[in-house]
Amino acid sequence: MTPRNAQVVVVGAGPVGLAVAVGLRLHGHDVVVVDKQAEGTNTSRACVIHPRTLEVLEQLGVTKRLVDLGLELQDFAIRSGDRKLIPVGFADLPTAYPFVTMIPQSVTEQVLLERLEELGGTVLRPFAATGLTQSADGAEVTLDNGDVIKARYVVAADGMNSTIRELAGLRMPGNTLQLSCSLVDVRVESGLPVDEVALYFASAGLLVVAPLPDGSFRLVADVHEAPEHPDLAYAQQLLATRGPRKAHPKITEVVWGSRFRIHERVADAYRSGRVLLAGDAAHTHSPAGGQGMNLGLRDAVSLADALSTALSTALAGDESGLDEYAANSRAEAVRVIGLAHRLTRLANVPPAIRPLRNAVLTLVGKVSKTQQGLAKQLAGFPER
Repeated sequence: MTPRNAQVVVVGAGPVGLAVAVGLRLHGHDVVVVDKQAEGTNTSRACVIHPRTLEVLEQLGVTKRLVDLGLELQDFAIRSGDRKLIPVGFADLPTAYPFVTMIPQSVTEQVLLERLEELGGTVLRPFAATGLTQSADGAEVTLDNGDVIKARYVVAADGMNSTIRELAGLRMPGNTLQLSCSLVDVRVESGLPVDEVALYFASAGLLVVAPLPDGSFRLVADVHEAPEHPDLAYAQQLLATRGPRKAHPKITEVVWGSRFRIHERVADAYRSGRVLLAGDAAHTHSPAGGQGMNLGLRDAVSLADALSTALSTALAGDESGLDEYAANSRAEAVRVIGLAHRLTRLANVPPAIRPLRNAVLTLVGKVSKTQQGLAKQLAGFPER
């Protein structure tokens, strides 16, 4: 049975929506999470959690579990074939988590869902939000079965094509790049490094190669027309034309594959009255650097804190924290989108000048300040 009232309704039960709900439950608030899918995702999609995100997720009590289930990697490199252009190490970063954690999104979602259930929460499925009205002291969300849930606040965590964002009248302008992305999880006989995330700048285009905890590898490539269901021959061609040269890695299996368009967009505002945006409903960008889910999870924890303050009896009516969240999180999204944009553009300079680009990157990459600066940018704390 659908609850009729809640302090907060969260629309979307991906990692971001679940993290908002966990944060609110930890603060003792009544939250209802609705999602249009009959069950959570069973594919890997986003697969990296950065150091700053691990720090932030400590507040939710899930960091240790995620690290235990994931694969710790201390090295990232921008490469061209077998040549390392810029080595980036996380080992010396000023954090208790000097590494990235490779972990499929499906596992991250499961950990967050289990934490929510530990705290007495649940997800209502499958229900799509189809209507939204606001008043001075609350909002109402109408579901596709006709039920209406009244709440003090509504969180839009329902993805790039967010229904709640549109119903709230918030815009997310930006660009859709001409490139599309292939995402393929594969198994190989040998020839790919298991201790490094590699970003290959090849003549044919960009390729990300990242090991996953189960021994498979994630391949992400920008192409003009990505196949909907990439097969083994296609994945092998990506590695042959963009990856390492001497090792000749041979793919033995395609575990899963997908495609998507690259968008660079950020919402004009993260708040409209009682509605607040988080995750892909607020921002989307190139996968270069693996920043998307990380930015969304940091949104989620900050938003849960701000909502708790606004909901607390002692500070009734004080919504300054919500405005601060909206401003600060949007500014952080602009920074992250800029980083992903620069990496994507750098990977896709015209073929004629790619040799010059590689030569310059090799020289710049020898400077420790460059290596440290990029490590901090990727890790999520450029100012630390």
